Amino acid sequence: MNKVLLFNPRSAASKARIPNSILNIAASIDGLYSWVIVDGNRETDPWQKIKNYLETGEFKYFGVTTMPGPQLKQAIPYSKQTREQFPGVTIIWGGYFPSNQSRVVLTSGYVDYVINGPGDKCFPQLLNALENNLPIDSISNLIYYKDSEIIRTRKDEIYDQDELAPLPYEQLNELYPIKQYLGKTYLGTRTIAYHSSFGCPFKCSFCAVVPIYNARWKGKSAANIYKDIKFLKDQFGGNAIEFHDNNFFVSEKRTVEFSKLIKKEKMVWWGEGRIDTIDRYSDESLALMRESGCKMIFFGAETGNDEILKKMDKGGTQSSQEIRSFAARMAKFDIIPEYSFVLGTPADTPEQVMKQIDSDIAFIKEIKNINPRTEIVIYVYSPVPTEGSEMYNKVLESGFRFPEKLEDWISPHWEKFDLRKNPLTPWLTPEMIDKIKDFETVLNGYYPTVSDTRLTLSKRRIIHALATLRYKTGIYRKPYELKALQILWKYRQPELEGF
Repeated sequence: MNKVLLFNPRSAASKARIPNSILNIAASIDGLYSWVIVDGNRETDPWQKIKNYLETGEFKYFGVTTMPGPQLKQAIPYSKQTREQFPGVTIIWGGYFPSNQSRVVLTSGYVDYVINGPGDKCFPQLLNALENNLPIDSISNLIYYKDSEIIRTRKDEIYDQDELAPLPYEQLNELYPIKQYLGKTYLGTRTIAYHSSFGCPFKCSFCAVVPIYNARWKGKSAANIYKDIKFLKDQFGGNAIEFHDNNFFVSEKRTVEFSKLIKKEKMVWWGEGRIDTIDRYSDESLALMRESGCKMIFFGAETGNDEILKKMDKGGTQSSQEIRSFAARMAKFDIIPEYSFVLGTPADTPEQVMKQIDSDIAFIKEIKNINPRTEIVIYVYSPVPTEGSEMYNKVLESGFRFPEKLEDWISPHWEKFDLRKNPLTPWLTPEMIDKIKDFETVLNGYYPTVSDTRLTLSKRRIIHALATLRYKTGIYRKPYELKALQILWKYRQPELEGF
C-alpha cells in the first residue's frame, strides 16, 4: 500500500501550535493508509525531511494544507520541487487558499487536486479512487483540472463533528513531541491549540470562510471538547486553550456546557465570536464563562459605520451602538474584548475613503474610552473572492486583480497580502496606508497589548509616555521614536503572531 506524506507549511516565526488541520486529515486515513507528517514549524529544513521520505519510493501522495499568507512560502516551492524531482507523486492541496484560488493552483502544473473545504471524507475517497483506478467525479468536496476546465464536484453538508475519527495525538507525539507544541502565551505557560467547530453561520463579504462553508456551522459537543482537552492536559501538561474556530460561540448552550466542564480544570481559555451573538448571552452565562477561565474573546468589530457594516454583509444585528455597549458590558464580567477593525474599505472617491479612515480612527479611540482594556487589532482591507457581493464588485471596478500565476503569490509585493498589511488595492493611496499604520503605531504605544508577555511594566510605561502627546493631539504622522522602540523590543502584534 502506498504511503501518504502530509505537510504543514510554516505559518509563524515562533510558537508552533498543534497542526490541527493536517492532523484532521491524518485521522481520516488512519488505519487505511500509512502516513507521516512533516511540520514546517518544527523543522529547520523541511524540504530535506520531505525529500528524505520521498526518496524511499514508498510515498505516492503528498498532501499539503495551505492557508493564505506565510504558508505559501513553503507550500509553493516544495510542491514545485516535488513535481520536478518526483513526478510520480500525486500532489493534493487543501485549506482556504486553494479552495478560494483553485484556478491559479490547478493550472500551476504541480498541484493535481484541491480539497474544497472539509477533507474528512473526500481525502480517503480520493486516495481509494486513485489506488484502484476508479472515477472521481462522484467524490464530494473536490476540485480538479480536466480537459482545460476546472471541475468542482458537489459540496457536502458540514459533517457531524462528533462522528469524525478522533485526532491521532499519540501518533503525532511519536513524530513531534506534543509538549513542544504547548508554548508560553498570554493565556498560560503550556497553551493548547484546539479546533472545536467548522464554518460560521454568517456571510461577511471580506471573509475567506464564506465561499467554503456558505453560512453553515457545526461543532463538537461540549463533552467531546472537554475529553480532548482533558487528555492533552493530563498527558502533556496543557494549562490554557486557544480555540481556533472561526466562530466558537455560535451556541450558548454548548458554551455553557463546556464552561461547566472545564471550570474544575482551572484553565485559561480564548476563542473567536461575534458581538451580536454573545451580546444575547445571559449575564449568568457570561459570568460562568469568566469563572471557567475565559479571559479574552476576539470579535470582528470591523467599523463604526453602520452603512459599511451592511455592505460587508455582516448579517445579524451588529451596529456601531452595539459595538460600544458590548465593550462596556464585557468590562463588567472582566472578559477582555479583542476588537478587530478593517480600515480602508473601497468607496466612490478618495475623499470618501480618507473620511472613513478618519471616522474609524475616532471610533476606535471612543471604544478605548468606554473600556480601556479593549484590545484593538487593525487590518487594512484586502479583498477575498466572495463573488457577487457589493463590496467585491466595487473592488473589481477599481481595477484590482489577484495574481494569475501561483508563484506570484510569494513575490515580495504579494507576500503580506493575506495578513492585510500590504493590500495592493488601487483605491488606497500611500498617504492613506501611512495614516492607518502610523495611527496603529501610536495606539500600540499608548495602549501596549496585554498579550505581549515579554513587555515589562517599565517598558510599557516608557512607550506609553512617549505616545501620550501624539495620541491625545491626533498627531500620528511619522512616529519614528515609537517604531524604533517596537523594533528594539520586538513588539508582538496579535494580528501577525497571535499570542
